[in-house]
Amino acid sequence: MNNLPPLAERMRPKSLDDYVGQKHLVGPGAVLRKAIEGGTLPSMLFWGPPGVGKTTLAYIISQSLSRPFFSLSAINSGVKDVREVIEKASIMKRQGDVLPILFIDEIHRFSKSQQDSLLGAVERGIVTLIGATTENPSFEVISALLSRCQVYILQHLSEDDLLGLLEKAQKEDVVLKEKNISIKEHEALLRLSGGDARKLLNIFELLINAFDTKDIELTNEVVLQHVQQNMALYDKTGEQHYDIISAFIKSMRGSDPNGAVYWLARMIAGGEDPLFIARRMLILASEDIGNANPNALLLAQSCFNAIQVIGMPESQLILSQTVIYLATSAKSNSATTAIGAALALVKQTGDLPVPLHLRNAPTKLMKNIGYGKDYKYAHSYEGNFTDQDFLPEALRGTKIYEPGNNPKENESKEKLKRLWGTRYNY
Repeated sequence: MNNLPPLAERMRPKSLDDYVGQKHLVGPGAVLRKAIEGGTLPSMLFWGPPGVGKTTLAYIISQSLSRPFFSLSAINSGVKDVREVIEKASIMKRQGDVLPILFIDEIHRFSKSQQDSLLGAVERGIVTLIGATTENPSFEVISALLSRCQVYILQHLSEDDLLGLLEKAQKEDVVLKEKNISIKEHEALLRLSGGDARKLLNIFELLINAFDTKDIELTNEVVLQHVQQNMALYDKTGEQHYDIISAFIKSMRGSDPNGAVYWLARMIAGGEDPLFIARRMLILASEDIGNANPNALLLAQSCFNAIQVIGMPESQLILSQTVIYLATSAKSNSATTAIGAALALVKQTGDLPVPLHLRNAPTKLMKNIGYGKDYKYAHSYEGNFTDQDFLPEALRGTKIYEPGNNPKENESKEKLKRLWGTRYNY
């Protein structure tokens, strides 16, 4: 049994008749089934949640049409890999062979340049592209490629679909059909799978392998007990997603690059969107580092931009560099506490009037009633500074910004004391 592929792979359907779900696309008389049966297959994008059969459907299409099937994952493939496949397809075309289907999983993770590398081959019909994405292709796929593809939306599998998969596995799988399996309760199985057929079968196999006996009875309690003990899941939309990103942020905040890079690796290995990771680092650069090291925000922004251009897997190097920099940087949450204090003050005091000397005076009437009067233009004074009030009169003397205790903000603290005297006497 140890030499067998996983249950999810063993149960992968081989034809449209065995395929579970998506009847609106591949059921009798449905639009995609008609295209497949007619042999007029456009390049296309499958948009839908994880585990609903995007990869399987692409493979079934290739087998139904007897066409070679090339498969790439955007997580670990680059422009070089795309060009190699296109070169193979070009040779096949010159030799008069049947042209292949190129399947790209998680195509939304390809950068613009990576997506651009597909355009020529798709336009010339060297390959028929099938891209799979969990994200809205209108936002994640370049318009030139999107306009050359038909978008098909795959839907969540229903409870009946998922339970049917389990029943089919028990009857047909070489291992499971030798056992007497009784599913007394199925709620925990369905909840843990999150509607993902692949994950459901993986969990089911894990559970069955946990028993040495031929007779197995599954209840919600049994399922939860065994899965929690034996399965390390990284669910991009579930509880562990939030636990791991929390551990990642807290490791950087706590100045531990070892922990930060470890949790980064967990997310990368789990297929997390690198732009999601980069966005969280942008927030941390202000929330937890701020003016203790203003360059942190610049590096985090550069990281975000670079990932959009380069894509994975190369972007994991940029992510690692940025994570280590942020983790080892000086820390301050003074910007966070300052805006928090200011918002609380606004909520408490309401819409206080802007002092007359700070108001804009675009008309003569406004000038006549005092708008802008006595405003002191800072650049007209020595050191580009002069003492004047910038808060509403009711809040004069209120301290909102408290500098952090770090070299950069200590410099700012001394400057504020020098300029303002007791008003900024921390």
